[in-house]
Amino acid sequence: MKRERWALGGDLSVARIGYGAMKLTGWPRGERPSRDTALAVLRRAVELGVNHIDTSYYYERDGVSANELIREALHPYPDDLVIVTKVGALVEGSDLARPAAENTGLTPGNLRRAVEANLRSLGVDRLDVVNLRMGDLDRAGTPLTAPLETLLALREEGLIRHLGVSNVTAAEFAEAREIAPIACVQNLYNLARRDDDALVDACAEAGIAYVPFFPVGGFQPITAERLDAVAARHGVPAPQVALAWLLARSPNILPIPGTGSLGHLEENVAAGELELSARDIAELGSPEAMV
Repeated sequence: MKRERWALGGDLSVARIGYGAMKLTGWPRGERPSRDTALAVLRRAVELGVNHIDTSYYYERDGVSANELIREALHPYPDDLVIVTKVGALVEGSDLARPAAENTGLTPGNLRRAVEANLRSLGVDRLDVVNLRMGDLDRAGTPLTAPLETLLALREEGLIRHLGVSNVTAAEFAEAREIAPIACVQNLYNLARRDDDALVDACAEAGIAYVPFFPVGGFQPITAERLDAVAARHGVPAPQVALAWLLARSPNILPIPGTGSLGHLEENVAAGELELSARDIAELGSPEAMV
């Protein structure tokens, strides 16, 4: 078994296959598992060696909260469990339905409120990693300097261990590094969406984790004859190949596939043991072949 790891922020050793908790709530849309299944998925993930869980306070719908599920399933937390959360223009899950002009989550007061809400709902005194998520709700081009400085101040207060950025451009990444130590970048990246190739490499060179969200396509799963052919050759599901490709792409990539299914969870974690050949990688080819 490969069971590869990465030192997130330089001091938090995490397995390279993590888990994204958003799907447990059905936020912002879609089906969700029963509460019992959601709790079982979280506990099984930890049993399988997953120790990097991605969440947010605003992952909440109809009274089902990702943070509260995590707390019920796993608290008191294992010593090596790393919980990564995010803050940004959204503070509450319901903010998504409000007009963009009314969502001012990037103000100092709301960023503090979001951090404190994550602390409270997760039941911790300090958050392992907080990602500043940019570009939500038609806020493209909003400067990240002020909100990142706010989070840096909260870090200095001891409420946050490491900072990351999410949904950022290469220029914003460079800007963020001038303001604060950056532990990770969380952006959209997968077999079919490789616009961030240069950013992945820049992060690797700097020793910074790149955490792709929607690693197997999210609400529009990746489908392609070439992907299916490689999966058939290995006798595994296509999403497992898509995750294995990410692991092979660069050692700093930490996928966080989300699922509400115990079976899919097992398949996702098993991607860490799937060795793709040079032929497989060449056959997967360009991103255009994946759409």
